[in-house]
Amino acid sequence: MTADIMPQRRAMMILSMKIASMLIIDGFWWNRGMLYELCYKADIEWVVFTCGSSSGRGPRCAGWFLDHVRNTAQDNDMQVMTLEGGVKGWVKAGPQYTQFMDGFQSEYWEKLFAEEEKSKQTKADTETNGTGGDPSTAASAAVAET
Repeated sequence: MTADIMPQRRAMMILSMKIASMLIIDGFWWNRGMLYELCYKADIEWVVFTCGSSSGRGPRCAGWFLDHVRNTAQDNDMQVMTLEGGVKGWVKAGPQYTQFMDGFQSEYWEKLFAEEEKSKQTKADTETNGTGGDPSTAASAAVAET
């Protein structure tokens, strides 16, 4: 089964206005049945899965859990979704979103995003001129070509 996407703004609205009970999960309990029982007994209406970008582990886990909820537990009321943009998108959306993250540490995320940006730039430089981002190599390559 494939879970629908939960738009970030909708998730934030539900959390901030306390319209319904929602659990956002980054990762997965080893036992779908146990997770279902915990959510059911806590009256969780929305179970939203995420991972870094919600393009791998998050959607897979949401699908597995949705299958359990609908086919094993026969529950058609609990909503199971995947968070749009993942946890990275949630953090990038700003403080109005990160205020809902337990244990949020801005320094960690700033460092992570800086490292990702540096890695992207190095990859782009490598693809552009084959240097791996080393400007001295680019200069040497330019001299060698003339």
